Amino acid sequence: MSAATSAVVVKRNGLSPLTKRIIWIVLIVALIVAMALSTRVVTKGSALAAGSGQFSAADYGKTQFPKMQEFISANAVGATELATAVAADQGAAAKKYGHSTDDVTYIIPVKFTGVVGQIPAAGYTPITVTGLAGDVKIGLQLGPAVNGTDLRDVTGKVTLNNFENQIQYQDAGQAINEQLKKDVLAKVDATGLQGKTISVEGAFTLINPKQWNVTPSKITVGP
Repeated sequence: MSAATSAVVVKRNGLSPLTKRIIWIVLIVALIVAMALSTRVVTKGSALAAGSGQFSAADYGKTQFPKMQEFISANAVGATELATAVAADQGAAAKKYGHSTDDVTYIIPVKFTGVVGQIPAAGYTPITVTGLAGDVKIGLQLGPAVNGTDLRDVTGKVTLNNFENQIQYQDAGQAINEQLKKDVLAKVDATGLQGKTISVEGAFTLINPKQWNVTPSKITVGP
């Protein structure tokens, strides 16, 4: 047997400090990117601002309905002016006087004074507006049910992005309608308005240029 000493090279197990450092840096960067992608920006005053799980449709209706009333009062176009514009160019009139969340359907704030027709058990009550072209009909929601989301959508700024999900979005629209019934319709005794003159501010979706189905935001009885 040789007396020569055999040299044994021992290979060190594990990663080098430099390699470990690089891996940690990659992991940290990946974590930061994941956090950024999962972060949702909540605008001030949105339904999410109060925090997840704290949305109250009733509270939303109470706070937002007066804001919609103010917006409509400030932006409502007279019915006769609007009718003339729609007859000339419906698309241009919609963009001039209305607001949209999808650039397809436009909700228009409108105002008019007219005589209340026969009030149906459900649906829209016909209103005869002096000076309005005879082929344009106005229907007004007087309850007891109030459908649609025209009041929620009239500003063009309230969208699904302001809420956690579609359910909250729909509940918000219904809550505004419920507040309308409490603050406006209940106080004017809608069932007794037939034959009376009323002044109305409200909103409607311009689809049929000859039939405007208006959801009111304010009603004043009398000339």
